[in-house]
Amino acid sequence: MYQFLLTARYLLSRLTPFLAVAAVALCVALVIVVVSVMSGFLNMVRSSGQTLMGDVIVSYPVRGIPWYGQFIDLLEANDDIHAATPVIDTWGLLRMPYPEGDSKENERVQIWGIEPIGFAKVTGFGEAVKWADIPPASLPHLVDDALAANGDAVLAALDGAARGRLLSATAADQVVDMSTAQIEHLAQSLEDGAWPLRIRMVATDGTDALEAALGAQAWAALIQADARLAGGGRAGQDGLTLQRDGRPAMVTGIHVSQANRRDSKGQTIIARDGYWWLPRFELTLTTLPIDARGGLLEPESIALPVANEFSSGVYLVDKTRVLLPLDMVQDLTHLDAAELVDPDDPTVLLGSDPARATMVLVRGVQGTTPDALRETVRELYMDFERAMAGSQSPPPILDLSPSLGIRTWEEQNASLIGPVEKERELMRTLFSIIYLVCGALIVAIFWAIVYEKTRDIGILRSIGAPRSGIVNIFLLYGLAVGVLGSTLGVGLGWLITSNINVIHDALGDPPAWPGWLLIVVGVALLVAGIAVSHRQQILPVLLGSFALLACAGAGVGLLLLRQAGGVVIWDPAVYLFDQAPNTVDWPAAWWTALGAVVVSVIAASIPAAHAADIDPVKALRYE
Repeated sequence: MYQFLLTARYLLSRLTPFLAVAAVALCVALVIVVVSVMSGFLNMVRSSGQTLMGDVIVSYPVRGIPWYGQFIDLLEANDDIHAATPVIDTWGLLRMPYPEGDSKENERVQIWGIEPIGFAKVTGFGEAVKWADIPPASLPHLVDDALAANGDAVLAALDGAARGRLLSATAADQVVDMSTAQIEHLAQSLEDGAWPLRIRMVATDGTDALEAALGAQAWAALIQADARLAGGGRAGQDGLTLQRDGRPAMVTGIHVSQANRRDSKGQTIIARDGYWWLPRFELTLTTLPIDARGGLLEPESIALPVANEFSSGVYLVDKTRVLLPLDMVQDLTHLDAAELVDPDDPTVLLGSDPARATMVLVRGVQGTTPDALRETVRELYMDFERAMAGSQSPPPILDLSPSLGIRTWEEQNASLIGPVEKERELMRTLFSIIYLVCGALIVAIFWAIVYEKTRDIGILRSIGAPRSGIVNIFLLYGLAVGVLGSTLGVGLGWLITSNINVIHDALGDPPAWPGWLLIVVGVALLVAGIAVSHRQQILPVLLGSFALLACAGAGVGLLLLRQAGGVVIWDPAVYLFDQAPNTVDWPAAWWTALGAVVVSVIAASIPAAHAADIDPVKALRYE
């Protein structure tokens, strides 16, 4: 019983043990934050691959899989499969709308031809479409485009009341004291060229304000040029259907446009106050088709409007991928349906070659593992292979076609997932070495405690306490330090990891008050150290000076960081994802805490053995 009492007394009577607790807590928190971020990064890579590609991918590059419609029907008839969809994957060059001579005038992009409805069932495309409606900053520019296309009809439909409302909305400071007749007279005296500018100015208040100002006829003429101005989430619907104004359209990744960037709070900012919103424009896409033998054919180009942008959260995908209707990409890559002719006599038709898809994405029902689904898809493909073997364009044979792959989403992304897994284990190993630092600190601190308690140890030995009792006191001491430090470390690690994006955003746009507060706290601690010091005492003043240097240095650093415009540590161009992982890896956290407790007890055993070996006679004489 005396062992527990002495352990509690030693723990609470001095500041020194709490230095050991702080060391353990910081070590544990550091390992938890690093391992959790790396584990979260790996989980994001895995989940994004599954979200963007489904559970299983059947791929046959270049030549494509014929009769893919029959194959999809066979897949979707299976109880383990929720949906399947065809995709054509190729590369091309996208002509951007930037000024001629711009370094990013052309972008190399990955083109995916998709069927929007089926694609949304298999992937998270529906949630990835970025703009549910027109961004407010881009609305005036869209109005400019509409006026350029149908401005004469809009101006012709403006009656006197509408012109008065436009004048009131854009020059309220001039018309406060004017009568209605005076407003109309002033409106009539303005040149017609002023009205488009006034319409644009009203558009900054939103489509509702613009509609109310224009009136029914002028508003109808305006939305005739661009139906998206009517609102109601039309931009989002256009993105989901790959259409704009009744025309086929493309959807680009959010970072394909160089004008899109993230601010310090993670919000998308469009350059030139929304001018470069990509769905305003029509872009030209050029591809280099490849024939069945791998040779290049003549380039194919097509001009398409942009319906929307999507944000998958994976930077590499959002930077390079463009989604188009499947049939258009089939035309561009020469994978559309075609007639088969006799090579010796082109006038003789031998039949027809079906349209093809280079990939079929498959999503399993809830509870089906990707590995089990892969085996199901393999069996169904062999059934499809046998069923279509007698056709003029049979599908590739699974066992004889090395480039035909049936893989899970994890196998498909192995080149990305594998290195991330190795990096996580490397980081776990390297940061676990910090346990050695923690153990060394505990040995040093406990050795000093043993030195301080030498006389107490001599008294205990002289009244009959065995060596094992002395050892147990310091082992319990080490256990208490380890448990307390690990508990605090887990809490600190959870607090930092859960708020890591908040911390990052604060560093990107740091407020001024924390910097000034730290400076004030530093000065207050120095003053307190001077106040409590007695004559010829240096320690309180020295500690106050250190506190001033630490707090004031941190405060000045924050103020300078604010002056410099903040810092972005988690750059999506480097780390692939827009946000840092903020979920604690709890199994790793508890193993880290347990490891810290074990290291604390082992480290405490060294000074504990030294304490047990002290001669009680010499200890009683110790001064």
